[in-house]
Amino acid sequence: MSAADQPSDLDPAAERPPASAYDQRLLDLYDDLAHSRIDRRTFTRKAAAFVAAGIGTEALISSLAPNYALAQQVKPDDPRIVAEMATYKSPKGGGEIRGLLAMPARSAGAGAQVKLPAVLVIHENRGLNPYIEDVARRLAVAGFVAFAPDALTPLGGYPGNDDEGRAMQRKRDGEEMTEDFIAAAKWLDAHPRSTGKVGVVGFCFGGGMANTLAVRIPEVIDAAVPFYGRQPDAADVPKIKSPVQIHNAGLDERILAGAPAYEAALKAAGVPFEAFVYEGANHGFHNDTTPRYDEAAAKLAWERTLAFFNKRLKAG
Repeated sequence: MSAADQPSDLDPAAERPPASAYDQRLLDLYDDLAHSRIDRRTFTRKAAAFVAAGIGTEALISSLAPNYALAQQVKPDDPRIVAEMATYKSPKGGGEIRGLLAMPARSAGAGAQVKLPAVLVIHENRGLNPYIEDVARRLAVAGFVAFAPDALTPLGGYPGNDDEGRAMQRKRDGEEMTEDFIAAAKWLDAHPRSTGKVGVVGFCFGGGMANTLAVRIPEVIDAAVPFYGRQPDAADVPKIKSPVQIHNAGLDERILAGAPAYEAALKAAGVPFEAFVYEGANHGFHNDTTPRYDEAAAKLAWERTLAFFNKRLKAG
């Protein structure tokens, strides 16, 4: 798309145009900005070739950034679930970490005896934002005890917008954050409403962390679903004992570059896995609050995720 074709109305409060309304090179530039590979000045300079005259940088970024008012599939007060903030100890990480705990209403309450499989939900590189909270609630509707920790808890928690959240998450020590999610998985494994069958699903940074947990705590993780996440080193793949289901975007060259080696290592190690690539989809296609959202790919990937968790965590 040329600058003349670029949407001129970039009101972030309005319904967004789809990814196809943007030049793909502009979406790629925004991905670089969102992952801190370039700064705003570089984004502005390079994006100028693809946007209409008179559109400011902030309006452009706002049109591409998440707008959480546009999408919420399961409301916090949905009668089918019970959702609340919970805390757990992470002595090797951030100390005490908060997160959203959601479960079917039938399994909640002091007198409830129902135990269900559990799923740890790991956020992107910006803390526990409303989209990730919604994913946890979707899993609760589907019959799981879901927990979504906020790695920004030691810094005050998700600040309310993703730009600040990204800046905050970069301040955290990477190994300490890993320990936070390890502690979360173990806490969920031992939760009184959990059967002890624990899955993990993550997106972007969280997808990479889902792979990491499958390597680091194979005795806890029973199923791992990384969405467009960084792959582990091939030498570490034999440590994985759980089945893995991988979701990647066809336009995500950076993540796809590591996919063949990961899949070859999984095969060589005898780890059961499924790998799906959604052609024409961008990195972040599951996030329904941004223009990179691909409805068909997101729905299919989520159906596959739920079927995978049902098979690996509920069966037997």
